[in-house]
Amino acid sequence: MDTLPAGLAATETTPISNRLARFATDVTPGDVPADVMAQAKLHMLDCLGIALAASGFEFAKRAATAIGGLGGPGAHPVIGFPMRLPLRDAVLLNGTLIHGLDYDDTHSDAVVHASASAVPTALHMAREHGASGREALLAYLLGVEASARIGAAAQGGFHQVGFHPTGMVGAFGCALTAGRLAGASAAQIAGAQGIVLSMAAGSLEFLQDGSWTKRLHPGWAGVSAITATALARAGYKAPPAAYEGRFGLFRSHLQEKAPADLSRCAEALGELWEMRNVALKPYPCCHFNHAFADAALALRAAHDLRPEQIARITCRIHEGQVKTVCEPEASKKTPANSYDAQFSVHYTVACALVHGRFTLDEIEEEAIRDPRVLALTQRTGYELDPTSRFPRYYGGEVVIETTDGRRLSHREECNRGSDANPLSAADVERKFRDNAGRVLSPQRAERVLELVMGIDAAADVVALTDALSG
Repeated sequence: MDTLPAGLAATETTPISNRLARFATDVTPGDVPADVMAQAKLHMLDCLGIALAASGFEFAKRAATAIGGLGGPGAHPVIGFPMRLPLRDAVLLNGTLIHGLDYDDTHSDAVVHASASAVPTALHMAREHGASGREALLAYLLGVEASARIGAAAQGGFHQVGFHPTGMVGAFGCALTAGRLAGASAAQIAGAQGIVLSMAAGSLEFLQDGSWTKRLHPGWAGVSAITATALARAGYKAPPAAYEGRFGLFRSHLQEKAPADLSRCAEALGELWEMRNVALKPYPCCHFNHAFADAALALRAAHDLRPEQIARITCRIHEGQVKTVCEPEASKKTPANSYDAQFSVHYTVACALVHGRFTLDEIEEEAIRDPRVLALTQRTGYELDPTSRFPRYYGGEVVIETTDGRRLSHREECNRGSDANPLSAADVERKFRDNAGRVLSPQRAERVLELVMGIDAAADVVALTDALSG
């Protein structure tokens, strides 16, 4: 292997894929701190509630029609739908549902929605192989730990060159999840990562017009990992340097246009738990917008602001977030559809100021055409904030100039739901009930909640996955 460019040097000679694989086979549930296991259950609950809510949206119905027609019926339940599909098709559809409302968690440093791919991969591989709930929970955690580290190594670079890391690094993380539950050896899990290198994908082109493709990325990551695991277990030869190789993940995707720190990929495995750094979402929109929603709501409450009193709004934001939620500014000010709106800081702030909230109701197709909101988005702009703590935290400041000459501002240093400003277990359960309640009776929603919170004591995941089906 030739010399890696500056910033890409690995800290050990053992390939990163081997180090991750060895961790995946050696770690036991007893090695995981109790608070990490407890947090993992809350994040799984959060994902499943979001998927239930998503099942009622148009994109979900179209995805179910398409994916359901690929392989026909199978043994694996689909969340919120009265259908069962083959293993990989169920993972694809359920991953799409978890991520489809952009309401799922985010690892801040990696800017990756790791749970959206790891949860369906873990649950369905556990069902397929008869694994216990405790093993399913651990396998889910392995996926999060690997995806978080691999994503963080890029230091925000994937977004800057147009790749969506959730789909790409999620496939590598899920290779650990799938391999653990399939009983693969360390060598086979390492091989699966090399095979996934030729499968992992995810483009940010959806940002141009709010297209639906991003929603598919986590499910496809799981499908890729399951496929790669089967190939590796059958002895299919794979490149060993999936990450640090001449055409490995970082060189092929970053093209030396952004720095990477490969030492992050396997950093302190079993000692530093990245699950503690995964932020939950209080709002159904891009995580970059959350601090701005909270800042706008704080200003609205503190000054009893009405839209007609606002002359101009400026969102002070880090340069690394601009391409995602601020540009192209014309479409951010006039979103074409709900997904477009979720990735507009202009729309998020305007909704918060007009309605005093940002919920799933604000991303309905009728809501994004509200003339009061759109009038305010036209008076909203942004400027760069070099003091932001991005990517560790997604902070932001909203500055409002009023028609009577006042200048009002509010800053949120750390996004709510992050480790520095966490949601409580009660907050997560409340969010789950709100989301699940859109499609399930209160009794059924409570049953799912009980099954998730007791997953580590369950002999298998059959009851849980069955309870999620519509």
